[in-house]
Amino acid sequence: MTSLRRILLTIATVAVVLLGSAANAYEKGDWLVRVGAGHVDPKSSNGLVASVDSGSALVFNGTYFFTPNVGFEILAATPFSHDIKLAADGTKVGETKHLPPTFSLQYHFDTQSAFRPYIGAGLNYTLFFDEETTGPLDGLSLKLDDSVGLAAQVGVDFDISDTMFLNFDLRWIDINTDAELDGTPLEEVEIDPMVYSLTLGWKF
Repeated sequence: MTSLRRILLTIATVAVVLLGSAANAYEKGDWLVRVGAGHVDPKSSNGLVASVDSGSALVFNGTYFFTPNVGFEILAATPFSHDIKLAADGTKVGETKHLPPTFSLQYHFDTQSAFRPYIGAGLNYTLFFDEETTGPLDGLSLKLDDSVGLAAQVGVDFDISDTMFLNFDLRWIDINTDAELDGTPLEEVEIDPMVYSLTLGWKF
């Protein structure tokens, strides 16, 4: 069973347990603010020459509700750090950091319970910076172009009280970057990560 299937099965199991719990629905004008841990997991094969390892960082986001079901979310984070390795043998050849601000339109399902699933889609802008080379590429200049791509998500809020909740979010982001080494263009690197986050949230 894949990791995604395990996650969805876990969410479904918790839903069965919590569906009987009464809770207040979201309303137009409500704000949700979440803070917690995020993990970026690039796809296993993201380049013929180089691959990008996973990384974790502090994430935070805010959601504003236009209606009781429709909200707009802005995702931000502290910088994620990633090792860059040769795809052939795993030799580390560099490092980079990135920031992934993402803007999403969401639909929140009103289950009349403490279990609140939602789906979303939007646009991501990934800014790469502090690229460094190591090992066999030490001393060379590495440049990764910024990326603009689509993003999709599925998540769930679990109410702890009328104003506090726990959140789990699973997000896919289309991240492609053109790499240059000492000014020489290399292949396009398709990172396309899954992003997992576990956060604590508050409703205002």
